Amino acid sequence: MGRTLYLECFSGISGDMTVAALLDLGADRKKLEQALSGLSVQGFRTEITRVKKSGLDACDFHVILDKEHENHDHDMEYLHGKGDVSGQEHHHNKDAVHGHSHEHRGILEIRKIIMESKITDRAKKTAVSVFEILADAEAKAHGVPREQVHFHEVGAIDSIVDIVSAAVCLDDLDITEVIVPKLCEGRGTVRCQHGVLPVPVPAVVNIVEQNGLFLQITEVEGELVTPTGAAVAAAIRTSDHLPDEFIIEKTGIGAGKRQYTCPGILRAMLIREKKTEKKDRIRDQDVIWKLETNVDDCTGEELGNVMRQLFEAGARDVYYTPVYMKKNRPAYEVSVICTEDRVPFLEDVLFEETTTIGIRKSCMERTILKREIQEFCMDGFSVKTKLCTLPNGQIRCYPEYESVAAFAEKNHISYREAWGRIRGCWKKER
Repeated sequence: MGRTLYLECFSGISGDMTVAALLDLGADRKKLEQALSGLSVQGFRTEITRVKKSGLDACDFHVILDKEHENHDHDMEYLHGKGDVSGQEHHHNKDAVHGHSHEHRGILEIRKIIMESKITDRAKKTAVSVFEILADAEAKAHGVPREQVHFHEVGAIDSIVDIVSAAVCLDDLDITEVIVPKLCEGRGTVRCQHGVLPVPVPAVVNIVEQNGLFLQITEVEGELVTPTGAAVAAAIRTSDHLPDEFIIEKTGIGAGKRQYTCPGILRAMLIREKKTEKKDRIRDQDVIWKLETNVDDCTGEELGNVMRQLFEAGARDVYYTPVYMKKNRPAYEVSVICTEDRVPFLEDVLFEETTTIGIRKSCMERTILKREIQEFCMDGFSVKTKLCTLPNGQIRCYPEYESVAAFAEKNHISYREAWGRIRGCWKKER
């Protein structure tokens, strides 16, 4: 069934902090070492130790590079743009390095490294997703296509190791749900190869914007959220809402490398929702948002295109209702159902692609049945069904449209017949 992970990013998030927190939760170190040994990159070794952060015991994941690939972080005063202070200790940082030249790699080369590794398919998918989010953010920042992005921070060996390690640990812990309510970021400026940049840095801003993450700016002076940390959160997050009541099964604490006024840790928790009565196991209460607007001067072609773009932007449902507006004009009411984090993106689509000048929106409570997607093999063909549990415990099977259509086409039968055969097969297999 998988497990639920809650990431508490009150001190920010980075790649090495994430790996350390997952290791502290119990991810298998030997499996991680085996996975990293199969990467087609050289010049690194890893070290896992215990450290104290603000008096708290935490796990520290350290990627140590050889001299050829060495990648040191500047001291804090230089990093914050206050001048280069010589003779101070330099702290190593894996995924937020500013000011050194490294081996440049593009997304295609990095994807090849991951896909040729010996990690599981699920871990590969996670790692590639993180890098693609990073590439998209850098592409927007520099105004080039994703495939043309070549950047040293993600191309650096330590960043590859961090991201692959996080993916391997998530897979080993069998994490299927990840709750990230918000990312807490610092303020001020940091130095990088392009000069002095404001915090949050452009890549982090782009990742937050493109993936609907929630960001909170704190009073801490410095960069708490690194691009890699933000990309990991964006790639694995499935929700930003914690259950009203939950049980903490285990807690892991991952240490960051820099010293700030905040603890500099990432706390990760394996949680499960508290179950009480039978009806709570069958029905969920949640909230959904509804956007509405009336248009009387858009063509059918325009509205068809709007519906497509709304679904691509994350709408749960879109529908049109014929209405009459002032002066007896026939028109359509456009209704969009979505989660709260997608509201601003869907509003943009409505404003940009229709003639509306105002959008009504409301938050509605709803009761939903427990549901899950089940995939099984039927006559050598893989089909997907949605299973919903009724309050009386009865389970209803709804074959997924794409599976039914593909099965019908393959067997030269009608859609209705294919739907019935799939549902009949599911009943027989129960």
